[in-house]
Amino acid sequence: MPEIAKPKILIVQRRLTHYRLPFFDTLRHQLSERGYSLQLAFGTPTMTEIDKGDTGHLPWGTCLETSYFMGGKLCWQPFGKLLEGASMVVMAAENKLLYNLVVQMLRCDLHVALWGHGGNLQGNPYSWRERFKRVAARQADWWFGYTEMSVPLIERSGFPHNRITVVNNSVDTAELAAQRFAVKAEVLVGMKQKLALDGSRVGIFVGSLYSEKRIGFMLEAAREIRRRVPDFEFLIIGDGAQKELIKQFCATNCWAHYLGMRKGQDKVNAIALSQVMINPGAVGLGILDAFVCGVPIITTDCGMHGPEIAYLVSGQNGLMTSNTLEDYVSAVVTLLQDDARLDRLKEGCGESALRYTVENMSCNFADGVQRCLAAPLYR
Repeated sequence: MPEIAKPKILIVQRRLTHYRLPFFDTLRHQLSERGYSLQLAFGTPTMTEIDKGDTGHLPWGTCLETSYFMGGKLCWQPFGKLLEGASMVVMAAENKLLYNLVVQMLRCDLHVALWGHGGNLQGNPYSWRERFKRVAARQADWWFGYTEMSVPLIERSGFPHNRITVVNNSVDTAELAAQRFAVKAEVLVGMKQKLALDGSRVGIFVGSLYSEKRIGFMLEAAREIRRRVPDFEFLIIGDGAQKELIKQFCATNCWAHYLGMRKGQDKVNAIALSQVMINPGAVGLGILDAFVCGVPIITTDCGMHGPEIAYLVSGQNGLMTSNTLEDYVSAVVTLLQDDARLDRLKEGCGESALRYTVENMSCNFADGVQRCLAAPLYR
């Protein structure tokens, strides 16, 4: 007997980043085990995105012809031919993707799903962009939300709760975990000597140095923490537009050290020197660094975070304070002086590291595919 073809699931990405490759490889395997075939289609990035150096490629994927207009604000990326024989298509929920609307409005012969945040977390919910996004959000049969924070944003459009799957957005943390366990005591001793670290209360910032990270607030907080905790020292890792501000601060404060951009084992070694992760501004996927390395992150309720902030349970795997300098500084100081509480938060980080993995994300996504195909069309 001829082999029965597996139902085809088509996922379309405007562009493919390198950190998504492990997810799609894992999802392809999980869907195959459940009796589905995955076809991935991805377009080309804008010139600005090319400069980021984060473009990825999968040999089993299909590259789409992609055209950008109005300085990248609109994108035409037709993939109609790939829909032939597909049972379901999953598309990124981006306003700029014009061909998505064609599929949403005209293709009533297959399940159409959207994947994204559910709304602009930093944007004005009453802007025409967000209003349009809410209208488009209802023209789907299923939604894949990044985190639990996405659910109310999707529901705000009028989309039903029982057709939303939370995937718990993640990246492959296996290499990061291996690097953590590869940290050598003698290497840390050498780093301490090189940096002239004398104390045992060290904070670290890891991330891009741009305005949403609230660099000014962070440096002011660090100065006040040092005043209250005389042996506090601060390490800063990253690059970006506000790098000079960091350099100037470190030049006049001998207890603060700018390490530049660090990756891989070098980054993990620096984190291993630290007790807390200082980040009063926007928190995104970088929270996984804190979880995997067992260094609790302390942030503020600043309203600038990415959807991954939903993973932070204040008091269990990190801390979130109110958006004032005094509350933030007090929280950091209190934690640095309470070893038992710090140990509990580190334990919580370890538990969260096991939960937010690319394997679990793939499993959640595959579950959503099955639920979607088992349900009638909604549009």
